[in-house]
Amino acid sequence: MSETPWLTLIGLGEDGPDGLCSSSRDALAWARCIMGAERHLSLLPDGAAERIVWPVPFSGGVEQLMARRGQPTVVLASGDPFWFGAGTTIAQRLDRSEWRAFPGRSSFSLAAARLGWALDRTLCLGLHAVPLGRLRPHLAVGRRIIVTLRDGPAVGALAGYLDGCGFGASNCTVLEALGGPRERVTACTADTLAGREFAHPVCVAVEVAGMGVALPLTAGRPDSWFKSDGQITKQPIRAMTLSALAPLPFEHLWDIGGGSGSIGIEWLLSDPTLTATAIEPSCDRTARICENADRLGVDRLRVIEGKAPDALQGLDKPDVVFVGGGLSPELLAYLEALRPGTRLLVNAVTLESEAQLTQTHARLGGTLMRLEIASAAPIGPRRGWRAAYPIVQWSHIL
Repeated sequence: MSETPWLTLIGLGEDGPDGLCSSSRDALAWARCIMGAERHLSLLPDGAAERIVWPVPFSGGVEQLMARRGQPTVVLASGDPFWFGAGTTIAQRLDRSEWRAFPGRSSFSLAAARLGWALDRTLCLGLHAVPLGRLRPHLAVGRRIIVTLRDGPAVGALAGYLDGCGFGASNCTVLEALGGPRERVTACTADTLAGREFAHPVCVAVEVAGMGVALPLTAGRPDSWFKSDGQITKQPIRAMTLSALAPLPFEHLWDIGGGSGSIGIEWLLSDPTLTATAIEPSCDRTARICENADRLGVDRLRVIEGKAPDALQGLDKPDVVFVGGGLSPELLAYLEALRPGTRLLVNAVTLESEAQLTQTHARLGGTLMRLEIASAAPIGPRRGWRAAYPIVQWSHIL
């Protein structure tokens, strides 16, 4: 056993040791210490190993675990530790040679098996430690979603959220203690769930239905999705701007002059691997950016209150920079000094900003475009074109 990693992560189901493979049972017999939630520890028979109940907050348990480094230890987790579980948080603190894992049946697999749903065509989300707003981009009639929740009362909160978004008619199947003797399955619609009691562990399978509005999939969502004081990149220009930003997986964006946050938020909605930092000097607007991000289920947006370029000091370096406001010679000089390969995109409305971009384009090159949008509007009893302020857009790769 000398080459065996000191830590073993075991996915334990509601059926206890009976559902474990022989390797998991051997690891439990070998361990000097077993850590896990009180519910998990109660499923095990008596043994010689020390038992430690994982504390709240979760991070406290991680530190206790690290203090036992090198001693034969088992950590119990629900189902698959690496599917919205504790496995990733623990493993990132250790060398790969220090741990091994024996996953169990996940709640998602068990729920799909009970309902006959194709798991590869079902959205699976862990909402036990994140806001329910994470659901919002995915709510569309016909979508199937399985979500894990922190406790029984969270089921009612989920139902209320769905109803509040206009999807109260969604069919919800509440699945408690899946795979064990306490298993219970309850089917009803979201708008009839209020007042019912459920017990942990619990997940909910949702077939989305109702009259709620789905969030469009393409960039340039309607302006009505964003609260603003008028400082917002309007929908058509936003669509062209996101196209020019051309997000690629794992990239980080600086959104300078964040306004309502619409550019940064739509950037993040493009792909779950993207991250962004919004820089905005107005405290009212930074609060509004956070509100818009929460409402649209975006959690990878860092919001900085301050004026560029001073507020850019110490930030994670970007792959892409968008400047929607606050352009100055000092800011341009700062951006020009970023690492080679960084993509810059600047939208200008004022004549002064346009002059700066014209000069910068002549000096550095890149692409300079003028974007003009006009919409039909009444002129007396007839109609005519009402032009918006033209936008001058400069893009460049350092």
